[in-house]
Amino acid sequence: MKAKIYVTLKKGVLDPQGRAILSSLSHLGIAGVEDVRVGKYMEVRLKDAAPDDARRLLDDACRRLLANTVIEEYRIEIE
Repeated sequence: MKAKIYVTLKKGVLDPQGRAILSSLSHLGIAGVEDVRVGKYMEVRLKDAAPDDARRLLDDACRRLLANTVIEEYRIEIE
């Protein structure tokens, strides 16, 4: 089983890396980009796990290690 985890900054949290990319796009002449937010993407392969068990396991991993839940939110997709 494969899971995809997306971690992004919560709304209202400043994203200096996103701002730097937005500025660079402008300097390159790429117009029309209103905002850029940078996050993390992870693929996790799980062995012999039921979807509900996998989601619980990955939710625990996100809360404890993969995301800083004070400033980040995460989304888990199980395939």
